[in-house]
Amino acid sequence: MAGEPGQPADPVVRFEHVSKSYTVQGRRFDALADVSLDVARGTVQGLVGWSGAGKSTLLRTVNALERPTSGRVVVDGREISALRGRELYAARQRIGMVFQQFNLLQSRTVYANVAYPLRLAGLSREATVDRVEELLDFVGLGHKALEHPSRLSGGQKQRVGIARALANRPDVLLSDESTSALDPQTTHEVLGLLRRAADEQGVTVLLVTHEMDVVRELADRVAVLQDGRIVESGSVYDVFSSPRHATSERFVASVLQHRASPDALARLRTVHTGRLVRLHVTDRESNDPFLSRVAREHGVDYNVVHGGISELQSRTFGEITLELLGDDDAVDAALRDLARSTTVEEVDDRA
Repeated sequence: MAGEPGQPADPVVRFEHVSKSYTVQGRRFDALADVSLDVARGTVQGLVGWSGAGKSTLLRTVNALERPTSGRVVVDGREISALRGRELYAARQRIGMVFQQFNLLQSRTVYANVAYPLRLAGLSREATVDRVEELLDFVGLGHKALEHPSRLSGGQKQRVGIARALANRPDVLLSDESTSALDPQTTHEVLGLLRRAADEQGVTVLLVTHEMDVVRELADRVAVLQDGRIVESGSVYDVFSSPRHATSERFVASVLQHRASPDALARLRTVHTGRLVRLHVTDRESNDPFLSRVAREHGVDYNVVHGGISELQSRTFGEITLELLGDDDAVDAALRDLARSTTVEEVDDRA
């Protein structure tokens, strides 16, 4: 995938034909199969898939907690999958990780949890104090420095986890289902911190999730995995507005209700007997009222019977289902005219 249009020219993380296999009870299991993906510096890359798709395995190759059976994982120009010993330890200090279950040291205070990786790195006491104070201010927990994790809410614990992951000023931050145990409001707050880490500190975030709402709110790009392979990859806007793979469509449909289901279409058909068509709606550079104009010019009436319009990254997209009413020749001509302005899909053929 490196070098394809839309891919970063100088990625901070590069997966090159990465495969990972396990042998379980004498049988081979392929967790990853020929995965290639480039991740640009300072962006948020979502990795989405159903359980068992391979997304967490792929994430763990970035800090060599998993090593590929074949292929390469390159982080900031170095093949981390080939490093060992002190070189690997040094590379891992530039890669932070935020966990689903927080992984905090329960016997230590918030301050001590954030200071822990700094002390392992040999930072001086004075520099450690300054950095911990800076990080706790960043996550809004300066007033909780002397509390223990047991006295924190889930969202506060995850804020501590983010502060600790950022302690050594990493180039890359890995987030493995880090919001799945949180309520919606707390999830929004935690995602805001990850976005700020990317925007203000230039950290590259790799985000594993099965929640498309999280991808929609936070990510710049998304890769959809199925059976260890990337089946679709692109900007969040492109994947949400025009998913090309059935798995991507299912994920998008889990948060957007633009497209009528077969059952909904059957119910609509009991009332609407005209020709049903879907129009794909994306950002337009013109305010041409093409729908009403085409209907008027061809003597066709229409009803909007289903659909919706959403906004993502300050751009609009959506899909509407129309009932077109008129003689067949007029409707056919209107459809040809509409196709010049947008994507048209006829739901069924009533001719």
